[in-house]
Amino acid sequence: MEPRYAFCLLVFFSSECTLVVSASTCTPDARCGSSGRLAHISAPPRELLAQDLAHLEALQTGDFLGYTEGDASSEVAAEIAESSTQVEPPSGWDEDACCPQEEATDGGHSKLSIPGYQNDADSRENGDAAEPTADDAGRRWRGRRRTARGAETWVDLGGEGAHEASYPDPVEVQLASTTFALAGDTAHNQAMVHWSGQNSSVILMLTKYYDFSSGRVTESSLWRSTDYGTTYEKLNEKVGPKTILSYLYVSPNNKRKIMLLTDPEVESSLLISLDEGASYQKHGLAFDILSLLFHPEQEDWILAYSHDQKLYVSVEFGRRWQLVHDSVVPNRFYWSRLGLDKEQGMIHLEISVSDGRSQYITCKLQNCSEGNKGKPFPGFIIPNSLVVQDEYVFIQVPTGGRSVHYVSYRRHSFYPVKLPKYTLPKDLQIISTDDNQVVAAIQDWHQNNSYNLYMSESRGLFFTLMLENVVSSGGPEGNVMIDLYEVAGIKGVFLSNKVVENQVKTYITYNKGRDWRLLRAPATDLQGKKVDCEQPYCSLHLHLHVSENPYTSGNIVSKDTAPGIIIASGVVGPELSTTNVSVFITSDAGNTWKEVFQEEYSVFFLNQGGSLVAIRHTPLPIRHIWLSFDEGRNWDKFSFTSLPLYVDGVLGEPGEDTLIMTIFGHFSHRSEWQLVKIDFRSIFQYRCTSEDYVTWQLDNEGEVCIMGMKRIFQKLRVNARCVKAGEQYISQMSDSCPCTEADFECDYGFERQLDGSCTPAFWFVPSATSRDCITGDSFLNSTGYRRALSNNCTDGTLLKYSPKWQKCPSQVPKGLQLFTSEGVLVATLYKNVTFLVFLEEGLSSTTSITVDFGDGTAISYVNISSIEDGVRHVYRKVGIYQVSAIASNVLGFDRVTLYLHVTCQLEQVQLSAPSVAVKNKPVNFTTTLRPVSVGTVTYYWWFDNKTEPLLSLDGATSFTFSLEGSHTVTVQASIGNTVHQDRMTVAVYGQR
Repeated sequence: MEPRYAFCLLVFFSSECTLVVSASTCTPDARCGSSGRLAHISAPPRELLAQDLAHLEALQTGDFLGYTEGDASSEVAAEIAESSTQVEPPSGWDEDACCPQEEATDGGHSKLSIPGYQNDADSRENGDAAEPTADDAGRRWRGRRRTARGAETWVDLGGEGAHEASYPDPVEVQLASTTFALAGDTAHNQAMVHWSGQNSSVILMLTKYYDFSSGRVTESSLWRSTDYGTTYEKLNEKVGPKTILSYLYVSPNNKRKIMLLTDPEVESSLLISLDEGASYQKHGLAFDILSLLFHPEQEDWILAYSHDQKLYVSVEFGRRWQLVHDSVVPNRFYWSRLGLDKEQGMIHLEISVSDGRSQYITCKLQNCSEGNKGKPFPGFIIPNSLVVQDEYVFIQVPTGGRSVHYVSYRRHSFYPVKLPKYTLPKDLQIISTDDNQVVAAIQDWHQNNSYNLYMSESRGLFFTLMLENVVSSGGPEGNVMIDLYEVAGIKGVFLSNKVVENQVKTYITYNKGRDWRLLRAPATDLQGKKVDCEQPYCSLHLHLHVSENPYTSGNIVSKDTAPGIIIASGVVGPELSTTNVSVFITSDAGNTWKEVFQEEYSVFFLNQGGSLVAIRHTPLPIRHIWLSFDEGRNWDKFSFTSLPLYVDGVLGEPGEDTLIMTIFGHFSHRSEWQLVKIDFRSIFQYRCTSEDYVTWQLDNEGEVCIMGMKRIFQKLRVNARCVKAGEQYISQMSDSCPCTEADFECDYGFERQLDGSCTPAFWFVPSATSRDCITGDSFLNSTGYRRALSNNCTDGTLLKYSPKWQKCPSQVPKGLQLFTSEGVLVATLYKNVTFLVFLEEGLSSTTSITVDFGDGTAISYVNISSIEDGVRHVYRKVGIYQVSAIASNVLGFDRVTLYLHVTCQLEQVQLSAPSVAVKNKPVNFTTTLRPVSVGTVTYYWWFDNKTEPLLSLDGATSFTFSLEGSHTVTVQASIGNTVHQDRMTVAVYGQR
């Protein structure tokens, strides 16, 4: 179980994410990407838990400076709030420059080393530090759409009661820092923060009190800083002293454009700023906004989803809105992509048509009339199944009582996804569409807490197995979380947790899933003792589980600008566990690992990955952070505040530089928000030059040809105290490697044998390899191997394993399918009904298709590609029609049949019978329909107060009354979704 403390998890935020943290449970709910909504930071509860009090004595006096909870009076807090403790940077430092004008001396820190384990990454137990962070580039995959990158975050690693080790406290050096108190916001329990971006000193903060009992915001304050967070100005008067703000949004394409959303319980309006929050204009809203989706390129284009399932669009950054469509499925609307869609101003939508049925449509930006709607797929789809991601569109279609997954590549026709024949999926999640191929997680019929990973070729049609039994868990919004992590900065490297004989083990791949192996355990532990760990019985296992969003709290972090460095929490042993968790680091992309922490720490990257910063994750107040300039081998201790601070969250400078950060917290559980700005620029001595860099070559246990090439990267030499420039972390690549068998994976329908070869699976017929033979006369016949799309090998065995062009063989037509575009077997008289015909196997140039509509008309096609959009027909009489399709060539034929009920709208049913009847004598009841001929009608007859009706397909029946008196007779006529009824009273008398 994860320990719960008196305050919330440390979180490192950026300006592109939304994080909502419950003050009572510390549960994060994060959303990132082009929604533009910003991060929440939650304040701690105002009581100190008993477990916190129990550990107060464990802290060193150097951290408290004589401070105890009893001393934290409001007077002390006020005195701190009014003052600003700042250590001046070295002489010659230019505040506006990122480096000192003159070289400074190296005397502003103290090193921490464990006795008997000198100069090791594990020597930093003497102070406040934190756990690994879920970085902006590293991604932990889930079943929903990929999010944008851009944040570092904290992790919960250790158990309760972690405290500083009792090593002698070295000489303490304080970082350049300032403290600012948000006066008057003591009761506020949430904050949303935005840093405008690189080269901007503006920070906006929205603090608010969220009442969990009522589920609404009751107070808010807006703060703005123009000096990188040194001081803040309260803007409540500018936005309206009585205005209650609930959310803060920022245009992802222009960080100067700010949007504030008011609490709809008070008023429904937007406040818009075009100057980084300096001034605002208020615009009323006629609807309540539930979520926003900004256009990826056009900074003023926004989609707004309302509480009543309506979608609105604005092309003026919220100043005016126009209704696009109603009955839109939540989170199933997407902007078009230039180069893929016909128009830039187009929207992909899934709309609800009826219970259990949805439809995929496209709309023009400001004209979604019926005549301007597109229907890329003519039939109905399963609700909540539309996914538009990069070159691919995915839907699920109900066919024959089951769900069939379809894919469209580059907006072309839809085709059924091809999985191995033995796969019986009960769930499919799209994990990634990077590198022009699809990675999908599929849960088979017998799996409960695991999924199998599959990878496709470029079109997303044919999938092969990548890894079995990958650990899965449920996300906070009911979504699926998959334990698959892509290492940032190095293409093709993934980590995954797999279930092996009821044990969870961590595996790594360097070639995007072709080969996996266990992680090698560190050679020594934190105390320098040799680790006795032999594979496969023992290895290193890592926690890859992160929160709903990879930019909130997580257990693993890597960064594009620091290729090869991975920091993660985990254990050494036979399997992954949640006890005795340590923090491990690798600087060679997972070949070797070192244990660096045994308690709860948060670690994030500084100076474009050239340095590491650690902050302790603890329920107790802290005043130290730790820095490493040698990839975690040694750590330097710095003080960032004169009095201990209960830390609630951390905001880092946007972009890759990260030389300034703000720590949010409280000096006591009764004080106001304290914002401690830390300026790291003073600890760096000069700008990096070429002499400060060394190179290292990526390898996989000695093999340097990975993904078809040798890769050489630049990184800072150990202990280089210099500021990296933006272009100084670019990797260098050597020439491509000659292709070998290791560069190829098994193609669809083939399985790898013990000797490494790929042979056809028992269910696969190689002659039926490609759908290209449906639309052409030739196809690329697989040799059983396919090269990964991101593999760059050349020559060598490339020709041997590559597919060969062949003429399509003549085949008997097979796998013919026929259904209506709406997925139902009912059609309306005088209205078009569209029949869809699919052929699994057969050569189009020699195979004809004939569709017989069952009403005496039929139509034939020689080229099946000409009916990809379906065949339309109008019925002029009601009835039940046998519709058939036949595919035939000289080798044989295939036939499929369906029965279609053609009806017209029933307007009225009239019941007729004698109004007087004799006891124990049958009475005849008849009905008259209007119109007379409507198709097959089901009749329901109720006599007196009987609860169960009599059913008939005939509009007439007889009934014998056994009792005298007045009797009520009711008849209902049902056809399709239409039901009409009539009622009459019959007087029954006895015989005379």
